[in-house]
Amino acid sequence: MKNPREEEKKKKEKGSSNATSNLESRFNQTLRSVQELLLGSSFPGKVSLTRKSEPSSELTSPVRQQNFERSYSENDMGQSKRANNSSEEELQSSGNRIKSAEFQKLKITMTNSESKLSDALRSASGARAVDSARITKFTKALSGSSVILEKLRELAWNGVPPDMRPSIWRLLLGYASPNPDSRGRLLTRKRLEYVDCASQYYDIPETERSDDEINMLRQIAVDCPRTVPDVTFFQQEQVQKSLERILYTWAIRHPASGYVQGINDLVTPFLMVFLSEHLDGGMESWSVSDLSPQKISNVEADCYWCLSKLLDSMQDHYTFAQPGIQRLIFKLKELVHRIDERVSRHMEEEGLEFLQFAFRWLNCLLIREIPFHLVTRLWDTYLAEGDALPDFLVYICASLLLTWSDELLKLDFQEMVMFLQHLPTQNWTHHELEMVLSRAYMWHVMFNNSPRHLAS
Repeated sequence: MKNPREEEKKKKEKGSSNATSNLESRFNQTLRSVQELLLGSSFPGKVSLTRKSEPSSELTSPVRQQNFERSYSENDMGQSKRANNSSEEELQSSGNRIKSAEFQKLKITMTNSESKLSDALRSASGARAVDSARITKFTKALSGSSVILEKLRELAWNGVPPDMRPSIWRLLLGYASPNPDSRGRLLTRKRLEYVDCASQYYDIPETERSDDEINMLRQIAVDCPRTVPDVTFFQQEQVQKSLERILYTWAIRHPASGYVQGINDLVTPFLMVFLSEHLDGGMESWSVSDLSPQKISNVEADCYWCLSKLLDSMQDHYTFAQPGIQRLIFKLKELVHRIDERVSRHMEEEGLEFLQFAFRWLNCLLIREIPFHLVTRLWDTYLAEGDALPDFLVYICASLLLTWSDELLKLDFQEMVMFLQHLPTQNWTHHELEMVLSRAYMWHVMFNNSPRHLAS
C-alpha cells in the first residue's frame, strides 16, 4: 500500500522539477528566438547570435543625415556562418550552466525581460520610434490624469519620437511633474529659480569671484569651443555663452565636484533637444539669435535642471579622483573577460589597460564615440534606465568594444590604443546603434541576474 505522504512529496518534487524545466525552456527559447530574428551578422562573445542586414528607416532627427549602408567583409560573412552553426550549442551550454537556483532568481524578472528583449529586437529589426503605432502608445501614456513613469520608461527604452522627446525627457528625469495640472506651474517656478542662480553666480563682476571661481570659469571658457567641434551649430557664440552659463552655475551649486572636463559634453544632448522645440529644420540651419531672450533662458534652465537630475545618480563619477568611473571600469574589465576571453586575454598580453580608453567612454557617456546625430537615440535608453544607468552603461561599453573583437585580436598595443580612441563609427546609422543596445540588454539579462557568471 502506497504511503499518501510519499505520494504527495513525489508530486511536489515533480512539480518543482517541471517548473524549473519550464523556466529553463523559456529562457533557452528566448535566446533561440534572438538567433532566428537576428540572422546575417555575428555578435561577438560566448553567445553567438546572427542577424540579417536589413535597410532601416532611421529615426527622424534634427540633424538630417545621409543614409549609409554598412559593408561587411568576407571575414565578417565567414564569421557569421560559423556563428550560425555554433550558436545552438553555445545557447544550450549557457542554459545548462544556469542551475535551478539561478532560475528561481530569474523567475520574478523573466516575463518583463522577455517582453523588453522582444521590443528591443523589433526596434533593431526595423520597428522605429516614428511608427504610428508607437506614437499612439506614447500619446496614450502622456494623456492620462497622471503619467505612469514605469510605462513611459518601457516605451522610451526603444527610442522616443523626436517631436515628443523634450517633454518625455523632462518626465523621465523627474524634472517635470507626472501630473499635467501642476506641470506648467512647476516648470515656470524652476525656470525662475535658474534665472536667480545665474544672476547670483554668473552675471557678476570678476572682482566678486574667488581665485578658484575665476580659474574654473576660465577652464569652462576654454572647453566650450572644444565641445562637439565637428558640429558647427555648437560653434555659435550664443550657444557657447549659454553652455558656459549652464556649466558655471551648475559647478558653483555643486561644490563637491565642481566643474570636471567632460561634463560640458553632457549638456549638448539637452541643448539640442530643448532647442528643437523652438527651431525648425535641421540643426545645421539653426541660429539661436533667432530666439527671444526668454526662450533662450527657458532652454538654459531646462538643460541645467536635467543635467542636475542626470548626475544625481552618478555623483561620485565627478568627485575627487572620480571613484565611480574607476569602479565601472573594473566591472567592464570583468564583464569583457566573461563574454569574450580571447579579446580579454589579448588585451592583457599586450599590456592594454581598460583605463586607457574606457575612462573617456564613461566620463562622456560615449558622446564622443558615436556620430552626434545618434546621441539622442542613445540617450533615450539612458534616461529610460533611470538610476540603473551606471550599471547598464557597463554593458553598453562591453557591447561597443566587442563589436570589433576580430579586429582587436589582430592589433598590437599601440594600434589598439589608437583604434579604441578613434572608433570607426563615423558612418554608423541607427542600425548599428540598435545592435549595440540589443547585445547590451541581452548580456545584462544573462549576467546581471546571475552574479555567479561574473564571479572569478
